[in-house]
Amino acid sequence: QVQLVESGGGLVQAGGSLRLSCAASGRTTGIDTMGWYRQAPGKQRELVATVSSGDTTNYAESVKGRFTISRDNAKNTVSLQMNSLKPEDTAVYYCYLRRIVIGINDDYWGQGTQVTVSS
Repeated sequence: QVQLVESGGGLVQAGGSLRLSCAASGRTTGIDTMGWYRQAPGKQRELVATVSSGDTTNYAESVKGRFTISRDNAKNTVSLQMNSLKPEDTAVYYCYLRRIVIGINDDYWGQGTQVTVSS
């Protein structure tokens, strides 16, 4: 099992910045992708950004140029720097981790951290 602990959410005014962090512990061998998803009220969970073990990044179009994802493989952490925040970024943000063990995907989610952007 893998445990994911998120931190860094909160309330910020539009145009402001927040940084989310997520630390993985437990069975951390075979970690492939780490990243962030979000879910706004009444909407489906959506990808925000991911980073592979080879540091390949993937961003939702809506956050490109504003958010930056980074990871520290030695510490098993992933962070999301969010700049120029907009009210539509308001959501619960979930840390995500995929292990690949003997070819099998093993996915984990954090408990979620609230990000609220006021206009």
